[in-house]
Amino acid sequence: MEKPVGRQLGRDDWLLATLSALQSKGVEGIKIVGLAKELGVTSGSFYWHFKDLNDLLTSSLEFWVVELTEKIMLNAKTFEGTAEGRILNLMTEVVRNDAAAPDHAISVWARRDPDVNEIYQRTLERRFDFASWTFEQVGFNHADAALRGRMLVAYLMGESSTNLKARRDWEALLKQQLDILLA
Repeated sequence: MEKPVGRQLGRDDWLLATLSALQSKGVEGIKIVGLAKELGVTSGSFYWHFKDLNDLLTSSLEFWVVELTEKIMLNAKTFEGTAEGRILNLMTEVVRNDAAAPDHAISVWARRDPDVNEIYQRTLERRFDFASWTFEQVGFNHADAALRGRMLVAYLMGESSTNLKARRDWEALLKQQLDILLA
């Protein structure tokens, strides 16, 4: 990861780098000096934004919850189109923004840390509930919507590890998957 040209690194740059490192190295592999080197800055830049490594890790988890879950759900909720279009838009945003990319690494971290596990489980439940709501908006009863919502979340989490976005037809594939979920 290179330092963005023409601007100073911000807090989000550190958080994204941390989530990326979490995916490749696990939580034990996250080191301030290593992240600084990857970002092309000194570790002094780190202390402008964070108190210590624990603050960085906590903030990264919060970023995952807020930016990669809550904001995407809010965007889907306020989508001005059909109910089916809302689900497709949600799927597209998750893939386009790599929002599910850190999920597996966070699940591994959660198995070792009860506080992280609580946040991870709560966030998954929020995703399941929201996805269920989107299918209820299409017209499915609560039980069927809950099953389809769970399948949607699991599908998107799984596709995050397949480099789906590298396929030229990824958007068409999402549409096909949605057609199956709506059948």
